[in-house]
Parts: sequence; C-alpha cells; structure tokens
Amino acid sequence: MSVNLTLLTIMGALYACGIYLILERSLTRVLLGLMLLANATNLLILATGGYAGLAPIFDKNTPAGDYNDPLPQALILTSIVISFAVTAFMLGIIYRTWVLARQDEIQDDAEDRRVAETPSFDAEDDSVIPVETSEFPLAMFGSDGAGLMDTAVGSGSGTGSSASAVMSGDRVVRAEKAASEEQPGSLNVDTSKEGDGK
Repeated sequence: MSVNLTLLTIMGALYACGIYLILERSLTRVLLGLMLLANATNLLILATGGYAGLAPIFDKNTPAGDYNDPLPQALILTSIVISFAVTAFMLGIIYRTWVLARQDEIQDDAEDRRVAETPSFDAEDDSVIPVETSEFPLAMFGSDGAGLMDTAVGSGSGTGSSASAVMSGDRVVRAEKAASEEQPGSLNVDTSKEGDGK
C-alpha cells in the first residue's frame, strides 16, 4: 500500500491544531478543536482504505480485487454524523453559557482546586488493616492463634484452675465467657439502663 505523504502531513497538522485547541479554556476554541480532530480522523480512515478502486457495485465480470473497500467510506459517513451531533451539542452549550454568563471561558472551580490540593494519603482508607477486625473478644486473636493462651485464670483466690483464656485488649477473658458473648442471651451483657449513675 502506498502512503500519500501530503494526506499524512495534512492529517498530522489537523491533529496537532485540534489537540492544541481542545486544551484551551474557551468553549469556541474547544469546538473548533473537536471539528479539526473529526476531520483528521476522517482523513486517517480514508488513508487506511488502501488504493482507489472501482465502485463496490457487484458485477460478475469484475474480479473482487478491483473493487474499492466500502468499509472506510461507511465509517467516514458515520464519523461525519457523530461529529455533526457533537458540534450541535457544543453549540448549544456555548450559546447557553453566553446567555447566562456573557463569557465563553471556563472558570476555575474552587472545590476542584481544594480537592487537587488535598494529599493523596487517607488515614482511614490507606492505613494497615489488622488481620481480624471483629469487635468480639473471641475473634481478637490472630490468624496464627498467637493470641490464644492456656494460662491459669483464677477467681482471685490464687487457687485458680488451668483453663484456656483469650486476651481481649489488655485483659484476660476466660474462653467460655468469651464464647458466651457470641451466643444469644449473653451472660456478659449489662441489662441496666445507661446513665443511671453507675
């Protein structure tokens, strides 16, 4: 396939000007940039269509290789319709902006600037999450079982019996008492009303 250097040069210039205009703050320049990008894309599709050939009208005596590929033409037609719709939409936005504010430029949004200046680290979202996040004491030992210990948990008289216990924060809780908190009708629930002076 031969490459038409003139067509590629024009296409590159249209892309460069279109991208430059799209980055402007004026809505009219953005519209012109979109139109230039649409035309450059049409030229790109046309350049990828290959050699010019016969019209794609079927004839028994014409070999298939002599026909022109109709797909790029259909894509260009679709692109023209889409670019016309985008142009009409942008013209409506430009007209409405001019009616309301008598200006064509996009202004800075104070909220956008505030969001852009906030640090990307969020203490709640980016912190290290513990292995187990349950609030129940039985589930507070690690996944390797390091928090579960078999120690003597006495009743305060010093003669305590050996039973398994669980560390809940900074205190030791008997395993059966901790397990009862997981069951309905827990024995460890204080049924007194809150704020009654206790």
